[in-house]
Amino acid sequence: MNISHIEHLGIAVKNLEQAIPYYEKVLGLKCYNIEEVADQKVRTAFFKVGQTKIELLEPTSEDSTIAKFIEKRGEGIHHLAFAVADGVAEALAQCEAEGVQLIDKAPRKGAEGLNIAFLHPKSTMGVLTELCENPAEK
Repeated sequence: MNISHIEHLGIAVKNLEQAIPYYEKVLGLKCYNIEEVADQKVRTAFFKVGQTKIELLEPTSEDSTIAKFIEKRGEGIHHLAFAVADGVAEALAQCEAEGVQLIDKAPRKGAEGLNIAFLHPKSTMGVLTELCENPAEK
């Protein structure tokens, strides 16, 4: 697998409007994009720190995975996302061949138009891991 960089760090929050001021006013970052990903039942807000992004994730439904995460663990770091240069499908095949448990068997669309897929934390030392590729860069 050819990982080029950490694409983003996903952080689960109860409310974007309450969370964004901390990142902007205290940390001095600029929210450059807010987007709803309807099929994932989440609203996202993005900040850049160098080449890496911070993605805040707010649930839009009580049955979303983010709502369930917050209910179990509270707000906080949800996942770590890596940009893969050779594509998500290829990375998934490589992970599966190495015995990694996949959440997604094939890439799907995520926020900011990225192709994404998740690896199960049971196979990644407890860290929910996302693989990302920007199809515009291919």
